[in-house]
Amino acid sequence: MAGRINDDDVKAVRDAVPIDAVVSEYLQLRSAGGGNLKGLCPFHDEKSPSFQVSPSKGLFHCFGCQEGGDTIAFVMKIDHLSFSETVERLAAQAGITLRYEEGGYNPTHQRGERIRLVEAHKIAAQFYVEQLDSPEAEIGRKFLAERGFDQAAAHHFGVGYSPAGWDHLTRYLRGKGFSDKELLLSGISQEGRRGPIDRFRGRLMWPIRDITGEVVGFGARKLRDDDNGPKYLNTPETAIYKKSQVLYGIDLAKKEIARTTKAVVVEGYTDVMACHLAGVTTAIATCGTAFGGDHIKILRRLLMDNATAEVIFTFDGDAAGQKAALRAFEDDQKFAAETSIAITPGGMDPCELRLAEGDDSVKKLVESRTPLFEFAIRHMVARHNLETPAGRAAALDEAAPIVAGIKNVAIQHESAVQLAGILGIMDTQFVVKRVAQLARWARERGAGGGAGGGRGQDRPGRPRAYEAPAQPAAAVSGPAINLRSPAHRTERELLKLALQHPDLVSPAFDAYGIDEFTAPPYAAVRQTIEEAGGAEQGTHDTSGYLARVRDAAPNDTVRALVTELAVEAVHARTVDEMYAGVQLVQVRLRAVDRRIRDVQGTMARLATNTDPERYAAVANELWVLQQYAQSLRNQGAAAL
Repeated sequence: MAGRINDDDVKAVRDAVPIDAVVSEYLQLRSAGGGNLKGLCPFHDEKSPSFQVSPSKGLFHCFGCQEGGDTIAFVMKIDHLSFSETVERLAAQAGITLRYEEGGYNPTHQRGERIRLVEAHKIAAQFYVEQLDSPEAEIGRKFLAERGFDQAAAHHFGVGYSPAGWDHLTRYLRGKGFSDKELLLSGISQEGRRGPIDRFRGRLMWPIRDITGEVVGFGARKLRDDDNGPKYLNTPETAIYKKSQVLYGIDLAKKEIARTTKAVVVEGYTDVMACHLAGVTTAIATCGTAFGGDHIKILRRLLMDNATAEVIFTFDGDAAGQKAALRAFEDDQKFAAETSIAITPGGMDPCELRLAEGDDSVKKLVESRTPLFEFAIRHMVARHNLETPAGRAAALDEAAPIVAGIKNVAIQHESAVQLAGILGIMDTQFVVKRVAQLARWARERGAGGGAGGGRGQDRPGRPRAYEAPAQPAAAVSGPAINLRSPAHRTERELLKLALQHPDLVSPAFDAYGIDEFTAPPYAAVRQTIEEAGGAEQGTHDTSGYLARVRDAAPNDTVRALVTELAVEAVHARTVDEMYAGVQLVQVRLRAVDRRIRDVQGTMARLATNTDPERYAAVANELWVLQQYAQSLRNQGAAAL
């Protein structure tokens, strides 16, 4: 059994790998103010960004779904890794050698399964690249050359060749220390009559990488007539390869997609290569499956649902291409981006087009795009006889709801006018009013059902975490947080300061009692800070302090609230000692006022009591509390 990773090494990994660099591998981030970054949450669907990253604290938090944590927690969640697998992966990126308690370090036996499978794919990809230079691979090099790809292009995309023998790669990976079980789990090998054999033999190989650039699978193209397999053969579904969740070329295209807020979706590996070499470096492709919901999620996180974002699909002009385009249109409303289609001329794909007419022709193809909804409308209308009134009416009934579903009102109106022209209906306003009526009905149904959809924006205002009543579950029983309560708002601000700017509230904060926080979840956070050594600990080592506080949390609920408070912006233009003093005073003053009311109630009950000493003691306490409250009001933080 693998030993536990040394705690100091875990901390070193946390400190060495910036959280914004890791998160940026999966989604586009932009400034959220106060040194924080924001983006579309990768853990739930949303239209406007509520996912925030704090690089200075090494934490993330989503104010929509409440997911949060540090760099390790993010990678664990998004890549479905164990804690040790995540630390090992990040340590490898940072060049940190990990130490293991209980038995030392044995990389062959102690790395997690996913790490081993990814490593096997990395070695296999390099093996295939080297084999492309072999005499046997002449047929593969010829295939590439005939499609306009030279050696440099093959190298850029990592294209390789799998030898025709039964077990060349299997034996090679065994020599690298991989077990038969690992080779079978990876999908690189398959079970033969006498043990594992190579899955891919005598084929041209494309490495399929995830968004972080790790090889997770392969696409293999048949080269010989005596190969009885399919034209393209992909890695089967494995622990690291899910064809519905990968896009070929996304590792190369992601930065340009995020920069330009445009993505071009093509149909094959060679089409991606042709587009990139022609200067369309936002091209990506699915891997043996239709473009679907999981692919949309990947692109939306990069496009950030920018108002000018666009996704352009390229399809052949044949029946199969039109069918694929209509299938893509079914998912159109899942994008906030505009969707378009570029039909290749003469049934050529982008690779063939580049070969026949050069790089500029590929660029012009993308530039000549047509809105996808317009393509779909024309396709629907073509099924009806527009020479008859009944045919035109039937076509309008089918096409009008499509136009009504366009969220941009200006485009919707323009498209309605266009639809009237396509149908040959002279009364344009009739069509425009019909579309507007359908759109209004759809909005009313949406409002009545409480479920929005399409490209509408979330209602403006505060982040969801600030919509009262707030909802982090309490660690102890009691009323929920209500951010309309001035007391709860101030307690929240003070806890944020204690986590984010401990130097501004220490040492006074550490003298505050748990009972000074009226919201039970906040009291639980105050207790957690105390058990982690107090806020004064954070004046020396902020990142280590936050890690200690999170580790001290009694459960995941409190830990999530700690993360949320550590990432959420402090609500002040200037975060300084004066602002911190106001929060300290307000929390303390409210606690004193509550105690004064309690003591006044006790005095009222003792008024009829015959114990004058007890009454005098309570009266004295009341006088002291009232004097203290007055000092707090007059002197502020100086009276603490």
